[in-house]
Amino acid sequence: MAVPKRKMSRSNTRARRSQWKAVAVQTQPCPQCRSPKLSHTACSVCGTYNGRQVIEV
Repeated sequence: MAVPKRKMSRSNTRARRSQWKAVAVQTQPCPQCRSPKLSHTACSVCGTYNGRQVIEV
């Protein structure tokens, strides 16, 4: 197993960790009711997906 030979400096550690970012969830408007929904999922408000009623709401 690989083990580092030297201690990683604080600035290098923080520079590496600075790339960890939280990303906002991408939503699309529902074509039926225009409420925001996740892509490729049924709308939780009206229950439609791909122009069809798939969930009873």
